[in-house]
Amino acid sequence: MKNELARAYNLGAGFNSTRINISENQTYRIDDGGKTYALRLARPGYHTRQELNSELAWLQAIKDVPTAKPIRGQDQQFVQEIAGHHAVLFAWVEGVEPQITDNLASLAEHLGTIAAQLHEHALAWQRPATFTRPRWDFAASLGHEMRWGDWRNGLGVEPKMWPLLATVINQIETKLKAYGQSPQRFNLIHGDLRLANLLQKDGKLTVIDFDDCGFGWLMYDAATMISFHENEPQAGQMIQSWIKGYSKVKPLSAEDEAIIPTLIMFRRILLLAWLGSHSEIELAQQLRDTFADQTLQLCKAYLAR
Repeated sequence: MKNELARAYNLGAGFNSTRINISENQTYRIDDGGKTYALRLARPGYHTRQELNSELAWLQAIKDVPTAKPIRGQDQQFVQEIAGHHAVLFAWVEGVEPQITDNLASLAEHLGTIAAQLHEHALAWQRPATFTRPRWDFAASLGHEMRWGDWRNGLGVEPKMWPLLATVINQIETKLKAYGQSPQRFNLIHGDLRLANLLQKDGKLTVIDFDDCGFGWLMYDAATMISFHENEPQAGQMIQSWIKGYSKVKPLSAEDEAIIPTLIMFRRILLLAWLGSHSEIELAQQLRDTFADQTLQLCKAYLAR
């Protein structure tokens, strides 16, 4: 891999690569003569080259929200082929990932403002004719496509859990169908605005990892903020702070606010399926004994509400 990487980006012979994360993709820190980059090696078959180019086109167009910008290779293309993977090199962004144990009300409000800015940009942006990104509608997520895996095979899910999960999924489908997919409600979104995809430094918040950007419900970006932490005591306050920050930029209707709990359950069950199809990663190992049972408790609370 090292020789391919050096040729693709004209890196010095003595550069160092350190793997920092494995999730949907592999991420490496690249240090090259005083310059630092982040390298993303895509999971084979997850996105086409055109989908990746479309992601990067949106990233380049975004001006008002701090993001990690891609670096062109020697051939002036952003997407390279490295060790059998689609690869993208990004400028390194300094900062630390916020933790759920922090007091996150202020951060959630800031993130709500950022989400609204991204949505306003997406609604106004004239996308290239070749722009192609996935749809994260019900069919693709929990319906017949199940792009992230079958929820029945979710992490820690047993057959006795299926009836409750199915009941909640049916209600989610009904509510999302009633809410609808008008462009003001369903459009281009980041799709994964969780704590792990934020870097905080000196009061500045940078959004990274647009790998799951696509067409979905705008309010889904609120639900993703508390991904893996939906059962935490401050999750509800974080959502309220997010709404406050969002409303500073873009007004929300009562229907918009009301759909957020449904999208939180939509996201949670989607994560349950995703963890089941990625059982080898460290995060899945950490959550193996608790995630399914906690999801069932969230399902019961959702139905009681």
